[in-house]
Amino acid sequence: MPVKYSISIKARDDLDSIWEYIAKDNPAAANKVEDEILAAFDKLAENPFWGHTREDLTDEPLRFWPIYTYQIIYIPEPKPIEIVRVLSGYRNIQKIL
Repeated sequence: MPVKYSISIKARDDLDSIWEYIAKDNPAAANKVEDEILAAFDKLAENPFWGHTREDLTDEPLRFWPIYTYQIIYIPEPKPIEIVRVLSGYRNIQKIL
């Protein structure tokens, strides 16, 4: 099976942090959120231009896709897409990027 997407080290760390934060109160909810984020990765890999650009945050060729209070930030081309970060919308995304 071909690779659908790649995940940066920072995005892997983001996923771990998200899971740990939620799991403190509810491990089942943490698993659900992680599963839905991973499912979104698959959908974005199949439709890489579904996400939107955010010129207000970066001039890089990044796309953004919301899920819950998080933003999946990825590079749509070339294939496979690259998941760059998964960040809370409550964070200063512009400063992080």
